[in-house]
Amino acid sequence: MIEASDLEQALDALRAGGVIAYPTEAVWGLGCDPDDDRALTRLLRLKAREPAKGMILVAASIGQFAPWLEGLPMALHAPLVASWPGPTTWLVPDNGRAHRLVRGDHDRVALRVSDHPLVVSLCEAFGGPVVSTSANRAGEPPAISADQVLATFGADLDAVLDGPLGGLERPSTIRDLVTGRVLRS
Repeated sequence: MIEASDLEQALDALRAGGVIAYPTEAVWGLGCDPDDDRALTRLLRLKAREPAKGMILVAASIGQFAPWLEGLPMALHAPLVASWPGPTTWLVPDNGRAHRLVRGDHDRVALRVSDHPLVVSLCEAFGGPVVSTSANRAGEPPAISADQVLATFGADLDAVLDGPLGGLERPSTIRDLVTGRVLRS
């Protein structure tokens, strides 16, 4: 059960351009509004992550990704529908909707529809996708507990949405939608 006050605090932080932490399927994630330039810049700075790498967007449903999927050939929708919700992140050709810091130096945007109840509640309440990047500084292992997140980022976070991980041992598989190639298994 998600505490309403925790969810409201996370939503307030997202809407105010903040950076939050929350559990995902396998590791803790950092998130922000995927359209907020200052929040994206701040998140990258906190992680010491190269902007060229890009970041994943996570949503509660495929419908929340409609603006990012506009213009995608219908034949390419089948793998998305077949694997979502679930632990597959798809690299989808960017139709111009993705923020440059979300996309990085790529012509694809990384999208995942989560089946983690807390992530689903967060995205539903927010009204759309949020950034989902592992909660760690570049080159370090991702956090697997709220305590690890707080030890690394502490007061630099605007909210921590506490809860259990989703039970997976590894972060999501990343696949290219056009080629089918697996980039992370």
